Amino acid sequence: MKKVAWIAGLILIVSLSIFIWWKFFFVFGEGVKAGSLNYFMKKGIIFKTYEGRIVQEGFQSPTAGALQSNEFRFSVLDEEVAVQLERSSGKHVELRYKEYNGKLPWRGASNFIVTEVLAVKETGKADTSGVPFDQ
Repeated sequence: MKKVAWIAGLILIVSLSIFIWWKFFFVFGEGVKAGSLNYFMKKGIIFKTYEGRIVQEGFQSPTAGALQSNEFRFSVLDEEVAVQLERSSGKHVELRYKEYNGKLPWRGASNFIVTEVLAVKETGKADTSGVPFDQ
C-alpha cells in the first residue's frame, strides 16, 4: 500500500510540474507587431511591472457588425527595452514579443512579453535613413 501511495504521489508531482511549466513558462508563440505606441507605464501594487499598448492599423471585429480598434497590450521585463519605449510615446514602433499561456504577477498583466524594440519611427514619416532608431 505504501508503494502505491508513493507512486501516485510521484505521478501527481510530475504531472503538476509539467502543467505549471506548460502554463507559465512554455513560449506558446513568438512574433513581431508594429503600430503607434499609445501608452507605456510602470504600474502595480506589489509587483511593479511595465505595461504598454500599441494601436495597429486597421480594425478587427470580434462580433458581426461591431468595430473595435486593433490594440496590442503587452508587458516588458527588460529595463533597457522599457527605457527605449518610455522615450517613444506617440511614435510608430516595431516590437518583438513572446507569448505565454498564462500570466505571472511579477511578469506583468499580459501574456505577451516584449523582448526587443526593432525600430522606432516618427508617425507618418518614412524611414529613409537606414538607422533603426530615431536619435
